[in-house]
Amino acid sequence: MSTTDLVPEALWALIAPLLPKPKRRRFRFPGRKRLDDRRVLAGILFILKSGLPWNDLPREFGCGCGSTCYHRLRAWQRRGVWTKIHQVLLAELRHADQIDWSRAVVDSISTRALKRGPYTGRNPTDRGKQGVKHHTLVDGQGTPISSTITGANQADITQRKALVAAIPAVGGKPGPPKRHFAALYGDRGYDSEPHRDWLRAQQIEPHLAKRRTPHGSGLGIVRWVVERTQAWKLAFRKLRVSTDRLPSVHRALDTLANAIICWRILQWA
Repeated sequence: MSTTDLVPEALWALIAPLLPKPKRRRFRFPGRKRLDDRRVLAGILFILKSGLPWNDLPREFGCGCGSTCYHRLRAWQRRGVWTKIHQVLLAELRHADQIDWSRAVVDSISTRALKRGPYTGRNPTDRGKQGVKHHTLVDGQGTPISSTITGANQADITQRKALVAAIPAVGGKPGPPKRHFAALYGDRGYDSEPHRDWLRAQQIEPHLAKRRTPHGSGLGIVRWVVERTQAWKLAFRKLRVSTDRLPSVHRALDTLANAIICWRILQWA
């Protein structure tokens, strides 16, 4: 697998302008030459897809060592690079009329965490083992729009407002950016009358299944897209089991996974 396989030319053309320019090398004692950003990004993507520990990144790929990729990932996270990449790809999708603004769908999925951290918690569905919960909001076609990460012991409803608030202003067309969905769909984990009132105040029509009611509400014909997107995200093996103690690293990988899914949807269009 080469750098161009992991970071195609068309994708790199969108990402390259968003990366911070490297510092100029000193004339005297310049030190080791800085590794090319595209190669480092390819190394980060390989780790994200394969799930390998950072220090096990194969040197023969020419992407540098795992430590270089890890520190570059954190540096770009501090500069907001991963969020910018996701927003640029969302704008490309809107330009291609590939975002369904008629509805948004929310859901979550829990994964294992091998190390404790401020974003982990005891998973009630996995014998109380440490876990991470990925909360995702997608459009009507399953495009990931926003996401948050909490401990596995956090209820879904606690992140519903955060997911809506995190919807970015998406450009890509003449006129003001767009960030408003007409409706929001969710399962019984999001059942709350105050939250329904809050959504209506945001001019979003809530379609949330109610607790203690028979199954067969019909929301499944709409909600399946977010479950498919969660499955796409778990295909990135680094997200299946959290091995990083720092929340910023896991958030960076989660945002990068959202961006790559957007890129794939753009290629399918």
